[in-house]
Amino acid sequence: MLDHRIADWDNAYANGANIARSDRWPAAWTEPAQAFRNVLSAQGRARIDVAYGERPRNRFDLFLPETSPKGLVVFIHGGYWMETDKSLWSHLAKGAVDSGFAVAMPSYTQCPDIRIAGIVREMGAAISTAAAMVGGPLMLAGHSAGGHLVSRMVTTTTPLGAEVARRIRHVLSISGLHDLRPLMRTGMNAALAIDEAEALAESPALLRPMEGVRITCWAGGGERSEFLRQNALLSNIWTGLGATTSTVVEPDRHHYDIVDGLADPAHPLTRTLISQ
Repeated sequence: MLDHRIADWDNAYANGANIARSDRWPAAWTEPAQAFRNVLSAQGRARIDVAYGERPRNRFDLFLPETSPKGLVVFIHGGYWMETDKSLWSHLAKGAVDSGFAVAMPSYTQCPDIRIAGIVREMGAAISTAAAMVGGPLMLAGHSAGGHLVSRMVTTTTPLGAEVARRIRHVLSISGLHDLRPLMRTGMNAALAIDEAEALAESPALLRPMEGVRITCWAGGGERSEFLRQNALLSNIWTGLGATTSTVVEPDRHHYDIVDGLADPAHPLTRTLISQ
C-alpha cells in the first residue's frame, strides 16, 4: 500500500513551475485576445468596459454574435483571485459567439484589496448586469479561480437574484478550485487571507447546489494532481446532493492550454458549454 500525503502545498498548486515552456504565457493569450477585440469592435459587436459596480475593476466586455443572441455566456477568468484581467481572455469568446451566443467577460477587484467573499458578490453583480442586457438562457464558465466563482453562483447561498438564477442552464468549471481549505496552507494565503469561516462559507464543495443545477467539471490530463482532485470532488459531492453532474479529463492538456477549446465553436469544450 502506498500512502499519499502532500508535504509541499505551494508546489501542489504551482502551475507555471510545472508546465514546460510556461514563459509563453500570458503572451500566448494577449495577442489573440487583442485581435479578437479589434475585429468585433470594428464590426460594432463589442461593448468594452461596461460598468457593473463602483470600483475600478468592476467592468465587463460584452461580445455579440452577428444575429440576435440565442442566450448569454459569462466567462470568469482565473489567476488565484489575484492576477490577470478580462483583457487576456477575449478570444475565448469566439466559440460561443460564432455559435450565436453573446459572451460577457468581467474583471473583478483582486486580493488583497478584497476578500474572496467580496469577489463572489462582485461576480453576482456582473452576471446580473449582463443578464439584464441579453435575454434567453444563461451559461456560466470559469477557469481555475473563475471555476470557483461560477460554481459558487449556483449554490443555495448565491448572490444572484431568483430571476437570474432561474435562467442558468449550465455551469462549466474548468480546472476549478472548489474547496478553499487547502489554499490556507499555501504562501498565497498571505494575500488571499482565507480563514476557516470563509472557506466553509465560500467553498462550493462544502455548500449545497441550487435545485436543478447542471454542472460539468472539466480539467486537463496534465494538470497538477490537486486540480484533478478538486475537479472530481465537486462533481462527486454534488451528485449526492441531486445535481446533474459530469466530470471530464481532457487528455494532453495542462492548466494553461485547457481553455483553448473555447475559441473553437466545434471543440467539445464549447459544445458542452452551450448545450442545454
